[in-house]
Amino acid sequence: MKLRVEDLDDESRFRHILTISYNDIAPFVFDYLRRKTAVTLTFWSFCLVYLGMTLIIRINISGYFPWTKIFSHTLLGTIFFPVAIVPLHEFMHAIPFMLKSAGNIRAGMDLRQFIFYVTLHRQVISRSTFIIVAAIPFVVVSVVLLFLIYTLPGLWKWSLSLLLFVHTTMCAGDFAMMNLYFINRKKKILSWDDADKKEAYFYEEF
Repeated sequence: MKLRVEDLDDESRFRHILTISYNDIAPFVFDYLRRKTAVTLTFWSFCLVYLGMTLIIRINISGYFPWTKIFSHTLLGTIFFPVAIVPLHEFMHAIPFMLKSAGNIRAGMDLRQFIFYVTLHRQVISRSTFIIVAAIPFVVVSVVLLFLIYTLPGLWKWSLSLLLFVHTTMCAGDFAMMNLYFINRKKKILSWDDADKKEAYFYEEF
C-alpha cells in the first residue's frame, strides 16, 4: 500500500531524522560534499577529470583559431549554455515523477543561493526513487555531451567541454542529497516535501 505523509507520524514504525529548509540548502550541500564517501569521491573525481579534459582541449586548439572565436565559445560554455540547460536539467528531475503519474510536481528557485529545484509536494518518496531523480540529469547530460565533444569539431569541443564541467558542478546539490542516502544506507529512508513551507522531511522506517 502506498504510504501517505500522515502515515509517517506513526512513531512505532517511523522516526523523523532530519528536516532541511529550502532556505538552508547551500549549507547542507557544503556539509555533505565535505563528508568523505564513495559518493563525494565520485563527484570530485568527475569534476577533476572533466576539468582536465577541458584544459587539454584548450591547449590543443591554441593557435588554430583566432582569440575572438575562442572567447565567444568560452562565453557559450561558461554562461549561455549553462543558463540554457537549467530548465532541461530540472525537467529531467521531474521525469521519474511523471512516469509514476505523481501529482503536484512543483519547481522553484532561490537565486540568493543560486539553486533551482523540482519537488513533489506532500507525497512520500522512497530511497530508490529519490536516487533516480537526483542522478538522472547528471548521467543523461554527461553522456550526451561526451558524445558531442567526441563527434563535433574544434571550437565546439571547447565550449561543450566547458559546459560539461560547469554542469557537473551544478550537480553538487544532487550529489549532496545522494550522499545523505549513502551515509544512511543501512537505514530505510523515506522523505517528503512541503513545497508551501519549503521544507524537506526525512524519516527512518523501522
